[in-house]
Amino acid sequence: MNRRQIMSLLSLFGPGTKAAAAATTPAQPTPATLRLSEAEWKQRLSPAAFRVLRHEGTEAPGSSALNAEKRKGVYQCAGCELALFSSDAKYDSGTGWPSFHTALPGALGTKTDFKLILPRTEYHCARCEGHQGHVFDDGPRPSGKRYCNNGVALQFVLASA
Repeated sequence: MNRRQIMSLLSLFGPGTKAAAAATTPAQPTPATLRLSEAEWKQRLSPAAFRVLRHEGTEAPGSSALNAEKRKGVYQCAGCELALFSSDAKYDSGTGWPSFHTALPGALGTKTDFKLILPRTEYHCARCEGHQGHVFDDGPRPSGKRYCNNGVALQFVLASA
């Protein structure tokens, strides 16, 4: 088992709260910031999406249908529909989660996450601050980054012909 697989498995055992994270870089401000109450988020999202987006949960590896998605389009935040990634940036990282090497400009904010003791960089939607996943420095060119995303936190929108 390699480091990437071990870290992916360990992330399943995190407490799923925001208490252990400290801000490191703010998301670029967006004109349409979305702030809802817990009750409004629960009404808007599925239970799985609510757990991931609002409480930094992690879905099981290999559970997302988006892992097999190969068509051209855009991956949006499931909470607010902000475009986060282009299908051109998607690749198979072998982790069991949808992975991307580059985010769309201004789409994400980051913070340092200490839930697994060692610091990791968590990223979230710039509009609604919904948790998406973690970014690592072991991705392919051109960025060398691996944005490891929870599929339940995304919606795929097929490019129009």
